[in-house]
Amino acid sequence: MDKFDFVAKDKDGNIILVGEVKTSGLGGDSKKNLRHYLSQYHGNVSFGMTVNSENIQIFRWNGQELSKPIQVLNTEDVLRFYEPKFGQKQIFESYLTTLVEAWLRDLAYHWKSPNPPAAAAIEEIGLLHHLADGTTEEEVELDSVR
Repeated sequence: MDKFDFVAKDKDGNIILVGEVKTSGLGGDSKKNLRHYLSQYHGNVSFGMTVNSENIQIFRWNGQELSKPIQVLNTEDVLRFYEPKFGQKQIFESYLTTLVEAWLRDLAYHWKSPNPPAAAAIEEIGLLHHLADGTTEEEVELDSVR
């Protein structure tokens, strides 16, 4: 069964972002997987995200095509705020996913910081206001989001 590693939902419960997480190189495979998953999903999603230990890449999805990255962030710069030893110890995919969700929820609720890492960059691409008062979920099967 195909599934998204995580999704972000707006305050009304609509999925606005889907993500793929890999601890080893992202390359084209994660973007290819993301494109495949999005093409299988029949909902209205605007953003896709791929995450590895080096970069967070954010894409636009128009229902048929995944754009080139509209924002690329350094993963360590963003997630070190939630895991101070990021980059100094091994991070497994499940924990990396949890850290990304913590960051997205901080952007939504400011639970840890009034100005979470990369908030300006996320606002610049039009994602921040969609995240406000929203939530995240891990390992969401495509059938459960149709």
